[in-house]
Amino acid sequence: MPRLEKKTALITGAAQGIGLAIAKRFIEEGARVILTDINDAKGAAAAEAIGEAASYRRLDVREESDWIDMLQSVEQLDILVNNAGITGFDPDHPRPHDPEHAALEDWLNVHETNLVGTFLGCKHAIRSMRSGDRPGSIINIGSRSGVVGIPRAAAYASSKGAIRNHTKSVALYCAEEGLRIRCNCIQPAAILTPMWDPMIGSGPDRENNIAKLAADCPIQRFGTPEEVAHLTVYLASNESAYTTGAEFTLDGGMLAGTAQTRS
Repeated sequence: MPRLEKKTALITGAAQGIGLAIAKRFIEEGARVILTDINDAKGAAAAEAIGEAASYRRLDVREESDWIDMLQSVEQLDILVNNAGITGFDPDHPRPHDPEHAALEDWLNVHETNLVGTFLGCKHAIRSMRSGDRPGSIINIGSRSGVVGIPRAAAYASSKGAIRNHTKSVALYCAEEGLRIRCNCIQPAAILTPMWDPMIGSGPDRENNIAKLAADCPIQRFGTPEEVAHLTVYLASNESAYTTGAEFTLDGGMLAGTAQTRS
């Protein structure tokens, strides 16, 4: 039996990258999936390509009214994946993101999408799942950057660190309320998605650039969106019924330390 049969899932930031990979895996496991994004063209095309079990709806995670309208239209939500996020970097108009020189506008912009979006998703998913007759699972996509300091991406690191902590608050609140709603956090790092394209390019040096960037990873390669999606299936399924308030790091061993070759 498919692991997510008869479940309805909503995924934010699902037009590409990790969100799209999760949508595909959920459908393979029997779920009906609502892909959401603010890139309507990519989102609609992705849902159409996946098949009839997928649909696309525009959702700006920063807008509470969007969340209210969205969840009022869903008969029963079983799974929410808060995946939408931004780094705040604009390759066409580079600006500093370090703690000394970052503009307040940029700081707030990153937090509004990453942290406020996750807060609103959790808030309204709890209200929606509370009235259902099936257990619910909220999965927040954090980052390794939320565990360690990132000196040149301070806003991004701060927002992801807050997501990590808020996940635990949501998990404990739902348990305290006696709700069958779990909340967990996945913390990926160096996952090869379009977010990396400004750094690795698309020309003849792309593979060399990928290799250089992956050199700091003990496994010596980038991770794939599909590898994140596999873990997300577990957390969305009933197999993880005793797992809540937990964090799962997918970083090829970077947080474990340094893998040194013995001479």
